Amino acid sequence: MKIKCIALDLDRTTLNSQGRLGEENKTAIRRALENGIEIVVASGRSLDALPADILEIPGIRYAITSNGAAVYDLKEGICLRQYKMTPESVEVVLACAKGEDVAFEAFIDGKPYAEKQYVEDPVRFGAMPRAIPYIRETRTPVEGMRRFIRKHREDLDCMDLVVKSEEEKERLWKRISRQTPDVYITSSVSQLLEISDKKAGKDAGAAFLLDHLGLPREALAAFGDGQNDCGLLRFAGLGFAVANAVKECRGAADRIVASNDEGGVAEGIASILGGEFQASSI
Repeated sequence: MKIKCIALDLDRTTLNSQGRLGEENKTAIRRALENGIEIVVASGRSLDALPADILEIPGIRYAITSNGAAVYDLKEGICLRQYKMTPESVEVVLACAKGEDVAFEAFIDGKPYAEKQYVEDPVRFGAMPRAIPYIRETRTPVEGMRRFIRKHREDLDCMDLVVKSEEEKERLWKRISRQTPDVYITSSVSQLLEISDKKAGKDAGAAFLLDHLGLPREALAAFGDGQNDCGLLRFAGLGFAVANAVKECRGAADRIVASNDEGGVAEGIASILGGEFQASSI
């Protein structure tokens, strides 16, 4: 089975450490498109936070966003599938985080909102300094996110808890998991606990899109770096982890390629186009 679709995680996978698409990866993506391969965004980002570097490439039509909570046809400008969190699960998350020194993010119909204090000073809440421009450029600041989330509890694609340590993240992850079975919980970076409806996940989004395209999972290749990419890499006929990926993601992959700063995606695409790796060979 030849690869006919490639799902690309963005941050720390396809994009470099400056959050930009390098020329090597850009050229490889264009080559794949010219060879009839569908290139699909598969990101924890919301629709409105997708970078221009990706959206400006002609031929990229589909995007799995918010860790699979929503799938979009970018060409037609429509949402093909969307799972909202239940109001009950939103209340559970708020209750579990009560008294905790965390900031909230909330995604509503592809638009990201975040605690005003977090947008003003992301590093204080655990974000890396290089993430400051991205956070300030993409998040709409809100004063009183808990009230905002409760007001919109029937509208949420997903929500994030911004934490200050891995220990705090693991503790909240376990607490929320025990309190409600209606959520999918994952993490793309150390300071984020990302929560959506139980039917979400990048793998679920990919399964839906492959069915929409009439393709089997063996025709899918996927690239990733984080915990939120593990399911997608296991689901795909061929999974690539970049060298800078977390341990769990590397363990879920069929092959490790160079880092996001060294054209790992381009390396993997070249092997696909050259026929070196096909799903049937794994």
